[in-house]
Amino acid sequence: MTETEPATHISLPGLIRLQADARALKLPAARPVRSRQTGLQRSPRRGRGMAFAEVRQYQPGDDIRSIDWRVTARRQSPHTKLYEEERERPVLLLCDLGPSLFFASTGAYKQVRCAQLAGILAWLALWSGDQVGGIVFNGRELTVLRPARRKKSVLQFLDTVAAQQRVSRGEENHSSSAGSAADLDTALQEARRVAHTGSRIFVVSDFLNITGETSRLLGSLARHNSVSALRVIDPLELKLPDSGRFAIAGEDGPVWFDSSNPRFQRAYAEKVRQHTEALAECFRMAGVQPASVMTSDQPALILQTLLGPRGHIG
Repeated sequence: MTETEPATHISLPGLIRLQADARALKLPAARPVRSRQTGLQRSPRRGRGMAFAEVRQYQPGDDIRSIDWRVTARRQSPHTKLYEEERERPVLLLCDLGPSLFFASTGAYKQVRCAQLAGILAWLALWSGDQVGGIVFNGRELTVLRPARRKKSVLQFLDTVAAQQRVSRGEENHSSSAGSAADLDTALQEARRVAHTGSRIFVVSDFLNITGETSRLLGSLARHNSVSALRVIDPLELKLPDSGRFAIAGEDGPVWFDSSNPRFQRAYAEKVRQHTEALAECFRMAGVQPASVMTSDQPALILQTLLGPRGHIG
């Protein structure tokens, strides 16, 4: 995919090829953590627990509460249970492909960056042994894919992402479910219904259309799950060029503006400031960790920074 011109779409084969980017993040294989006694520190993994691993002969220092009395009675010597930390968990990816993401002034369209971020995270989750599911929405339709630990589930998710990307008005498929509620708040409501306690949830969106309900819905998810918000931004959304006449594609055709107009510049800057503050407050109230990705960024490099050198999404 060339980056010399804004890339408007990414195909299913392109999303499948993201396996190479995901492998470059060097995700470590999940290893069981053996424990003889419970610790005093609360686990950072919400809703996770300890799964039974095996029974072995009691050793000094073992927690007496872990003694298996049935095996002890049968073998006539103390035996204790060993546990391992549960590693498999559902990973739910909310991928926004709505109208505001069909845009870029540099790099690739925001919907392409959202698709790439979701795709890399899906492959990482699969290879870490986690269940992978997703909610894909584009303003016209919304598809829910429940988490499962199969490569087929990841491919189904990626196929849905590729199919639900927006196209130009001349290419619109008029058989789509136009007019259906498929916005961010609706997707968050579906996530509350689908997500199991302890899920790892990534919301990938430009968050341009937040409402008074968005923070409450995010907060409700974050109470029992680990939630991250990946915000995809185009540089033009943060600051206008100092001068020049420009056109932006809109639902009803191009919209022209003159960035050398001081009044327009001030109004635009104020709008950006208000939205930035509202979004920061939304994330703060919800207790959600946000991160930003520019359309000019390469998603794999950004995720390497966000996830750390070992590429661990937990």
